[in-house]
Amino acid sequence: MMLSLALIKLMAIFCANFITPFEFAVPYFIRNIDPVMRIVIIGTGNTATVLGRLFHGAGHTILQVVGRTSTHLKQLGNILRSTITSNPKELNTEGDLYIIAVSDNAISQVASWLRVDKKLVVHTAGSVDIEIISGCSKNYGVLYPLQSLRKEMDELPHVPFLVEGNTKDDGALIHDLASTISGNVKFATGHQRLMTHIAAIMVSNFTNHLYSIAEEFCVKENIDFGLLKPLIIETAQRIQTMSPSVVQTGPAIRKDIHTLDKHLRLLTAYPKLKTTYLRLTDSIMNP
Repeated sequence: MMLSLALIKLMAIFCANFITPFEFAVPYFIRNIDPVMRIVIIGTGNTATVLGRLFHGAGHTILQVVGRTSTHLKQLGNILRSTITSNPKELNTEGDLYIIAVSDNAISQVASWLRVDKKLVVHTAGSVDIEIISGCSKNYGVLYPLQSLRKEMDELPHVPFLVEGNTKDDGALIHDLASTISGNVKFATGHQRLMTHIAAIMVSNFTNHLYSIAEEFCVKENIDFGLLKPLIIETAQRIQTMSPSVVQTGPAIRKDIHTLDKHLRLLTAYPKLKTTYLRLTDSIMNP
């Protein structure tokens, strides 16, 4: 008796989430395990680890992990049930896809020795041009995860992807592959990806830095930083449905000069923080 499509999908979801030899929680949207690709991952850091777990959880085969640090190699190899090597000469050449998931500065170093003819090669950087890996293969592209990733994550987050291929067919293949681990995959040119990377730094890195500055200020003033966390969450929740410019609040947007002057006087003891406060206030008041 033929199984219904709904039952097949249910079995695929069950296998991906419960039967795979994978110790960590996998996002619910990982369902499509066809076609299964044989993947070689170059790198053992945050991006390499999270992408490896996502692809492994989606039913793809991680053939090999290539890296420099033996401890990290062994850990990731155990998680992904793959072979490992620190020697580029021992590269497994039977893969369908080679993911260069190293720091931006190290991509050119990997590109100098990686040669896999017609196999698909991608890098994962937001600010690095696609052509940096053109010498690795005739088929290459970019698989950029637009998310802050940490290898220690027990539960993997939703990860949007921006993809690009050196040919239309390669772009389509990378898009299809990314769609097996994410429900949000977009084509993007190198310029679009770079501009998106800048915006990502603003909303993530810069914002977190402000959290860090505020936490340091709270410690010095004997204030519980935890009191601000509900405010942080509420602010982030509002922009899910409204433009940030619409939900901007505070004395700067109200042009409350009296309150601003009071704050600046109190910040005289914190010259760097005062400068930051002034610059952000000016940006809000004079967009």
